[in-house]
Amino acid sequence: MSVQRAGSDETMDAASSPHRASHQLHAFHSWRSCVLCVEQYTFKSPREFSSHLREFHSTKEGGSFICRYGLHGVCPSLPVDGVSDKDYEDHVAKDHILAPGSRGSSSRVSTPTTPAPPNVVEVNRWSVYSSMQNLPAVLNDPQKSRSESIAFFTRTWGSTFIDRVDVAPSPYLLNITRDDFEDYEHKTNVRCRRHEQYSKPAKEKDNDKDLVRILQSKTREAVELARGADLEQIPKLFMQPNFQLEDPETFRQVLPWSQLESSPVKATAPAKACSKQSSRLLQEKLTHYLDIVEVHLAKMISVRSNAFFHAMTSHDELQTNMLSTCQAITLLRDRVHMIDKVLVVDPLKILRLRSCRANAVDVYSKLKMMATVHQTQPTIQLLLSTSEFVGALDLISTTQEVLSLELAGLLSFRHLSSQLSEMEKLIDKMMQTDFLRYACADLTRPLTPGNAQVMEEERLVTILFGMLRQKKFSFVDVYREEAVATIKAIIKQTVIEVISQADDIDVEENVTSLADQMRLLQFSAWLSLLCKVFDTITTLLRRIQVVKNLMCDVVNIAAGKARARGSIGADARDGATALEGTAATPEAAHVHVPLAGEVDVMISDAEHEHLTFHLRELMCSLSDTAHDRCTKLLQAKAKDGFLEKLTAAEFVRLSRDVERFSDDCEAACGRKSTSLRGGLQSHANRFVNRFHEERKQKLSLILDNERWKPADVPSEFQYLIDHIQANGEMCIPPKTESPKIRKPEEFLLVDGERYAVVGTILMLLKMVAEYCECVDDMPGVATDVLTRLVELLKTYNSRSCQLVLGAGALQLVGLKTITTKNLAVASRCLQLMIRFLPLARSHFERKLPPRQHVSVAKHFDQILKDYEDHIREIELKLVAIMGMMIDSQLAKWEAKPPMPSPGMRAICKQVAKLHEAILDLLPSEQINRIFQRVHASFKTKFKQRLTKLNILNNSGPQHALVTSDMTFYMNQLRSLSSVSNMNDEMADIWPNR
Repeated sequence: MSVQRAGSDETMDAASSPHRASHQLHAFHSWRSCVLCVEQYTFKSPREFSSHLREFHSTKEGGSFICRYGLHGVCPSLPVDGVSDKDYEDHVAKDHILAPGSRGSSSRVSTPTTPAPPNVVEVNRWSVYSSMQNLPAVLNDPQKSRSESIAFFTRTWGSTFIDRVDVAPSPYLLNITRDDFEDYEHKTNVRCRRHEQYSKPAKEKDNDKDLVRILQSKTREAVELARGADLEQIPKLFMQPNFQLEDPETFRQVLPWSQLESSPVKATAPAKACSKQSSRLLQEKLTHYLDIVEVHLAKMISVRSNAFFHAMTSHDELQTNMLSTCQAITLLRDRVHMIDKVLVVDPLKILRLRSCRANAVDVYSKLKMMATVHQTQPTIQLLLSTSEFVGALDLISTTQEVLSLELAGLLSFRHLSSQLSEMEKLIDKMMQTDFLRYACADLTRPLTPGNAQVMEEERLVTILFGMLRQKKFSFVDVYREEAVATIKAIIKQTVIEVISQADDIDVEENVTSLADQMRLLQFSAWLSLLCKVFDTITTLLRRIQVVKNLMCDVVNIAAGKARARGSIGADARDGATALEGTAATPEAAHVHVPLAGEVDVMISDAEHEHLTFHLRELMCSLSDTAHDRCTKLLQAKAKDGFLEKLTAAEFVRLSRDVERFSDDCEAACGRKSTSLRGGLQSHANRFVNRFHEERKQKLSLILDNERWKPADVPSEFQYLIDHIQANGEMCIPPKTESPKIRKPEEFLLVDGERYAVVGTILMLLKMVAEYCECVDDMPGVATDVLTRLVELLKTYNSRSCQLVLGAGALQLVGLKTITTKNLAVASRCLQLMIRFLPLARSHFERKLPPRQHVSVAKHFDQILKDYEDHIREIELKLVAIMGMMIDSQLAKWEAKPPMPSPGMRAICKQVAKLHEAILDLLPSEQINRIFQRVHASFKTKFKQRLTKLNILNNSGPQHALVTSDMTFYMNQLRSLSSVSNMNDEMADIWPNR
């Protein structure tokens, strides 16, 4: 009976559980969501829900709040009354946040059951407080009277506060009535009815489905909630993973015997009845827990029954697959055994036999290799007898490699490796000895000019390849030492031969050393000795250069940078590189010995760079040595001041020979040697100083005796100018080309232009050409020569200015006065010098390094500026002379007949004399420029005279006389042949009124 009652209680609880769950859910979730908003908001606290209601479901009118949280925007608790802020907060907390069921009132529900569209009110909605009016604009309305404006402050706020103004209808809008829409209504009524007819069944069907879906979801939620609530009734003790009923503490908590047990003796009947009732209640409670668990377990089994049956079905299928797999494995094993028997055993036997055959072949190869190694020593001796050092070394290296790798451990060859090492050392000594002998024989053989060939090229190539093969790079130093010794011996032998053949040496004097005997030689004999030494050393350097080129090619071949001419396989390799698109290996140009086969790379790139550098320095070192030895010859001869006593021609010959020798050495080694030039430099500086002082003194003497009149031009100077123009540079014609003897000319012709010059400027042009030729003969003193030439040109400019413009010629030469013709001749001489200054400048720029071109340009630009300033001063002097003459004539001039006046006649006469004096001396452009200035000066001075005489441009008698004089002056000025473009405007001569 207890079980049945418990079941009936459970059924009642289950029947009433949906209502309780719904009520509890509403009570618990009343403030967590808003049922009016389309977007379901979830709130974390009642405060957030209250803020949401204030913002979206309330309105504010005149400071009062009206709640709109309800169906159709009407709150059932606060329908239309407006309340204050505090009362509104109390209303929300009382009626919308706290659940109605918690106060025992289940009939009054504030939240609507049917969701309705949310009555959302914007935060910034318009109200009467949002309207604003500009008070000055209202009060200052010009269309209102003063009484109407004053009445503004006595009005009552409302709809009549502002006067209403009727807006007239717009004439542009038509008056639209309902009749205008009759056609549209008639057309759309039929379509609307048809649409409603078709869409009504579908809407009803959808509404039914939605209703069923809503009911099912509500029922499912209620059942789940009830089940969750039922499981929550079971104490947590039963849900613990370490639950064990054997534990006394756990047992006492599950069965509290202290409440059930009582003494049977002392127990009374009510106590016993109470004990039985407690036992029955405990049994019913445990039975109820058991029923809940069984119901929940049955539900879980029913939910997962499909997965259980699917697992059982998969298990049967898995067993079937495993059976078929075992059968397939058995069949595969049988087939593997059959393949092993048929296809593996016999082929392995074949492989075993093939391995035995390969071992037999290896043994035969070893025996054959041993026989070859046994013949190594006789073969090496045979190669050494023919100087095949590279072949012998390659054979030794190959044999050593074979002994260490292929034939290691053989007792019969245990001493062969040490024997080969000793033979390799012996070959090294033989190569060094042979190279030393070859160098001595090659350098000491007779020197034949123009026959620079390599002696025994094949032998030298063999020795070089052998030494490169052994990394013996000392052959460069050995060859340098032998070459230095040969140079010293050749110079000494040449000096001895020349001294022994000389006839002008007094042997009876106490002359013991070779240098003292050489000092006794005359200049021609000593210069011949020096030239012979130069030629001998040049021939020797050319022979050494040929050997050095051969060494460079051998080094390149050994490094793989070049190939030998006609080597076997070279053409095929070049063809392959051409097909691959890469550059072919260049051919060695100085190796004429064909090499058998392709030469292996013997040296690395670093070693190749090292050897190339030392070979390049070989020629430079030998050239420096030769220059040092020749410098000693020069110093030995110059010890007693011999070189200072040489004439200019002799010193130039010596300088030319030294320059020729230096150029030959530079062509051989590719670098300038400065020791010999430096030894001659100090003597050259003293020579240049003497050379310059002689010409400077000569120029000063000529200038002091110059009368500054046009002189006749000798034919040799005209020939000099023609030669300079033909070659385009400042140079003196060779003595072999003697000019035709012609009578002197009045003018010097330069490109068809005539120059009336004095003899001094002709000598100066020749001196400039001599300075340029001195630079050609002695390039080392080009800077010093440039400085001296600039000084010479400045001396002429300053001295001629003192003599002509400064009137110094009056005292030196005895001239009575400096005439305009003297000034014109001086100006023309300066113009001639300016004509040839660019040629001198370009000549020095070619001889000096580029870094000194700025200095050259600076010097010549300064000279050009000085000469142009001098010419300008001469022109100003001519204008000043005419200005003084005009002043003297205008001082006596008056506007009186007869016209033209005597003063104007005298002025025109002087102008004509000036034109006649400079007509044949100066170019027409310069003459025109001078007369333009004279004319401007005349107009200025004539205006001053008219101002003084108070003669105005008033068409009076004096005006006519002045005009007649000026017409005569202008006609005379236009009659001059070289005067053109003269300004005829004479209005500016009249003084201002």
